[in-house]
Amino acid sequence: MGYEILETLIYGLFGIICMFAATFLIDLVVPYDFPKEIKEKNPAAGFMLAGIYISVAIIIRTVIM
Repeated sequence: MGYEILETLIYGLFGIICMFAATFLIDLVVPYDFPKEIKEKNPAAGFMLAGIYISVAIIIRTVIM
């Protein structure tokens, strides 16, 4: 039981690190200030970040399985 909990925590931490890395890389590639646009209530910026997070989550889920 303890091994499964540890494994879940490691995969969760890995997922969070991957999502931060993906956001950082997209910020480098796309000339668009996501934090500023989200603060200005731009839904397109929110949809873009949601798409990034969902795609990274799908990739991580595929790797784990």
